[in-house]
Amino acid sequence: MSMTFELPEGLPAPEDDGGAVHLAGMAMPSVALQATSGESIDPSRLEGCTVIYVYPMTGRPGVPLPDGWDGIPGARGCTPQSCGFRDHFAELQALGVDWVYGLSTQDSDYQREAHDRLHLPFELLSDSDFALGDALRLPDFEVEGKRLYKRMALVLDGARIRHVFYPVFPPDSNAGDVIAWLSENAT
Repeated sequence: MSMTFELPEGLPAPEDDGGAVHLAGMAMPSVALQATSGESIDPSRLEGCTVIYVYPMTGRPGVPLPDGWDGIPGARGCTPQSCGFRDHFAELQALGVDWVYGLSTQDSDYQREAHDRLHLPFELLSDSDFALGDALRLPDFEVEGKRLYKRMALVLDGARIRHVFYPVFPPDSNAGDVIAWLSENAT
């Protein structure tokens, strides 16, 4: 499946605000998250290598993005980020990744549309009640009254956060950056 989603030129790059510096080495808290499959997934109970990419929100065809979305550093690009992980899924598995998940604050019903439309071979996880984000103190921002997570990716070894990619820009290169890091840091 080769759907490509181009990012507009001139998007502002996010700066490292230190919002994720505390995450590397932390243990994942035991939090059950609703997956687009309907299952409940607790990332702290996953064995092996897990990659969780965190994104603000996916848009929907025909529904306008929030006002000023392209002007928020790092906000635009959730679909290209997801497609990157989809397109590199086999490479990630070949490098020993057992689980890949996308994570946002949108509810599972909303996420399911993107999961199906983009033909993702992995599940999206909903943290709509902010249980995981609050426990980990994930960096976030607010737009039009909605609290959204800033874009990042976590590489877990069991329940321990082994590496954090933050900030992520451009979002469509995030999967490639994770692959490069995994290639150099094989366990």
